[in-house]
Amino acid sequence: MHGGLVKNPSRPKRLLIAERNQLVVSALRDMISRDERFDFAAGIHSGKAFLKATEEPQAGFDLAIVGWKLSDMNAAELLVELRRRESTTRVVIFCADHDVGILKQCVRLGAHGFCYQFDDLGILFDTLAAVANGRICIPYMDVSKINETPLSALTTRELELLAVLANGWTNLQIATRTGISENTVKYHLKNLYDKLGVRNRAMAVALYAATKHGRS
Repeated sequence: MHGGLVKNPSRPKRLLIAERNQLVVSALRDMISRDERFDFAAGIHSGKAFLKATEEPQAGFDLAIVGWKLSDMNAAELLVELRRRESTTRVVIFCADHDVGILKQCVRLGAHGFCYQFDDLGILFDTLAAVANGRICIPYMDVSKINETPLSALTTRELELLAVLANGWTNLQIATRTGISENTVKYHLKNLYDKLGVRNRAMAVALYAATKHGRS
């Protein structure tokens, strides 16, 4: 089980840090060395390297701290890819932006924990300990509103467009079947992505699927 739960509770949990800012990695590594519950496994800066690490036959870590912005993608895009691969890797998002929208998006996409970088580091390490032991640990929020996603603000036409994206339609297929040009399709898709707060088709489809199937 790559990046899965630790079988031996007495052994320190091995932490992989994925963060583009080397200063943050160094600071976290220093803090990890002072906490007997954890060991530093490795520090990487890209989502691509993170995904490769999860594919190793014997993953060298038990759970991961992932910064919101990596060198090649953000944490939401990484979570989308982990979900697509049905990965069991346990992930705690470490975010510098105090944006509840980011928090809700990460929870919907399957993050096991979430901390803000300006929080006391004790909160981060307690969160890591909880996640390593199989729990979900996120900051307080009104959970009754977790399903209030940007999808609620979409028009009927935009929801239809999102549905055909989820069905795998290409821009050309959408244009042909709706009688509009591909450029017009691209224009509508850009507006759709802006409303959803995502950057590409994969993220839009993942957000739609998470809401559609009640995985929030």
